[in-house]
Amino acid sequence: MLSDEALYERMVAGDLGAFDQLYERYERPLFGFVLKHLNDRAEAEDVLHEAFLSLLRARRAEGASFRAWLFQVTRNLCLNRFRTRTRAHRALAVIARDSEPRAEPPQQQLERHQAVVALQGAVERLPETLAELYHLRVAGLSYEEMASVVQAPLGTVKSRMHELVARLREEMKPWTAR
Repeated sequence: MLSDEALYERMVAGDLGAFDQLYERYERPLFGFVLKHLNDRAEAEDVLHEAFLSLLRARRAEGASFRAWLFQVTRNLCLNRFRTRTRAHRALAVIARDSEPRAEPPQQQLERHQAVVALQGAVERLPETLAELYHLRVAGLSYEEMASVVQAPLGTVKSRMHELVARLREEMKPWTAR
């Protein structure tokens, strides 16, 4: 019976029969290991297959135990899957929370609408240079990007943004005092 390391070397050299033997040796122990980590049979099967694909793609360090290396690769795949699952659950919770209908009183809805209309009017009354910066900033551009777009020095953009904020703050005072 060939050692794991010898089978691995033969597999790397192109002997797919060696891969099959390694798969037969490690399928059950790796599957049990993954299943204990993830507690989900379908995900465990996916990770097991990813581990064996890694076996075909990755190179193990010379002198390292094949068994330890394979389990380390599999453990890392489990951790990645767990992190992905955790992030997905958090994202779904945020989406669910954000999509819950909020019962806002009609008075607040009216006030918000009036504030938006007032802001739009304030922006329309701005000089063109400031209105342009407002729209670029709302689009998410950084000061450096805005300077590039309007072909003005960064300092000029910063001073114009200061003026823009001051003007809008003054015009929106009645709405922010509430």
